[in-house]
Amino acid sequence: MTALTSGMASLISPLPLLATVEAENAPIILSGVLLSLVVIYLASKLGAEVARNFDFPPVLGELVAGVIVGVSALHLIVFPEGGLSASDSVLMTVLQWINNLTPEAVTNVFEAQSEVVSVLAELGVIILLFEIGLESDLRQLKEVGIQATVVACVGVAVPFAVGTGGLMILFHTPAIPAIFAGAALTATSIGITSKVLSELGQLKSKEGQIIVGAAVIDDVLGIIVLAVVASLAKTGEIDVTNVIYLIVSATVFLIGSILLGGIFNKTFTAIVQNLKTRGNIVIPAFIFAFFMAFLGNAIHLEAILGAFAAGLVLDDSDTRNELDELVKPIADLLVPIFFVTVGARADLGVLNPAVPDNRAGLLIAVFLIVVAIFGKIVTGWAVFGTPGINRIAIGVGMIPRGEVGLVFAGIGSASGVLDKPLEVSIIIMVILTTFLAPPFLRVAFGKPLQPPTTGETAPESSTLSGES
Repeated sequence: MTALTSGMASLISPLPLLATVEAENAPIILSGVLLSLVVIYLASKLGAEVARNFDFPPVLGELVAGVIVGVSALHLIVFPEGGLSASDSVLMTVLQWINNLTPEAVTNVFEAQSEVVSVLAELGVIILLFEIGLESDLRQLKEVGIQATVVACVGVAVPFAVGTGGLMILFHTPAIPAIFAGAALTATSIGITSKVLSELGQLKSKEGQIIVGAAVIDDVLGIIVLAVVASLAKTGEIDVTNVIYLIVSATVFLIGSILLGGIFNKTFTAIVQNLKTRGNIVIPAFIFAFFMAFLGNAIHLEAILGAFAAGLVLDDSDTRNELDELVKPIADLLVPIFFVTVGARADLGVLNPAVPDNRAGLLIAVFLIVVAIFGKIVTGWAVFGTPGINRIAIGVGMIPRGEVGLVFAGIGSASGVLDKPLEVSIIIMVILTTFLAPPFLRVAFGKPLQPPTTGETAPESSTLSGES
C-alpha cells in the first residue's frame, strides 16, 4: 500500500519528470517555469509588435527580444550552457530570495527549470515545422525536389570546402578544428527561414518551396556532416558505417513518409469521421506528428524532420483547412518560446574587442561570416530550368544558421576540439547570420505579396505572422 501511495504521489507531482530533484523543490521549479514563460511571452509579443511597426519580419523582433532578456543583457532567461550558473539568472535570484533557498537548492531549481523551458522550446519548433508542412504544397515541393536537392548540396559543399580550406591556409588552423568550423558553416535554420517566408506570403511561391525543400535536405546533410566531424573529433577517424547508416535512414525516412502519405490520409480521414468527442481532428493529427517526430529522433535524425514530414502528409487530407485553424492557437503558445530562447542563448559579449580572447576570434569571424553569406547566396545560381526565378532570395533564404549552428559550436566546444578564438568566431557567425537573414530576405523579395488566393493561408492571419 505504501508503494502504491508513493507511485500515485509521483504521478500527481507538478513536474513528475523531475524525479531527481528533491520533492520540496518541485513547486519552486514550477514557479520558475511559469515566471520564465511570463517573461518569454512578454518579450515575444513586444518584440514582434515593434518589428512589425518598423516593417521588419516579426520573427526578427522575437529574436532581438530574446537577446535583450537573455545572457547578453537582462539575464532574465539564461541556461546552464557555457558555464552559466544560478547566480547569473535574475529570476533565480528572485526565487532564492522569496523561498530562502540554499545555494545547492537554487542550483537544482535552475537546472531543472532550464531543462523544462528547453523542452518546451523543442516542442515549439516541432509544432512550427508541423505547421510549415501543413502550409506547404506537397505536389509543388515534389516538382522542385531535384532543384532543392541541388541547392542543398551546393549550400553544404561550398561553405564547407571554402571555410575549411581558408582556415587552414589563411589562419594555419589545424585540420580537425578547421573541419569542425567548416561543418558549422553548412547548417541552415529551417525554422527561422520558413517563418519569415510565411510572414512575407512567399511560403508557397516557387522560391519559397525551393528554399524549404533545400533547408530540409540541408538539415539532413548537416546531421550527417555533424556525425562525421563529431566522430573525427573523438577518435581521429571517421566511422564509415555510421555515415552510411545516416544517409540510408534519412533517405528512406523522408521518401517513405511521402509515399505512404496517400494511404495514411485515407486512414486519418476515416478515424476523424468516427470520433465524435472534442479534439476529434487535432488530437489524432498531433499523435501522428509526435510519432513521426519520435521516429526521426529514434533513428538519429532530427525530430523536426519527422514533424515536417507529418505536416506534408496531412496537407493532402480532406480536413487540412480545418486542421490549419486548430493548430494555430497551439503554435501561438509554443513557437514563441523557441525563437525567444534562440535569442536568449546568443551571447553578444563575444563581439567585445576589449577582451583579448575575442580579438583573434573577430578576425576569423569576419572570414567565416563572408563565407557563410556568400557560400549560401551562390546556391541561388544552382537552380536550373526556371527562368525568372529570384536567385538572390533563394540564396539569402539559406543563410541563417540559428540554433543548428549553435549545436555545432556547442559540440565542438564540449569535445575540446575548438580553441576559444575559433569557438568565438563560430558563435559570432551564427549570431549575425541569424539576425541578418530575415531583413535581407525581405529586401530580396521586395514588398510582401497581395493576400493569397483561396486555400492559402494569409500571412496576416497565420500564426507565423508574428501575431502569436
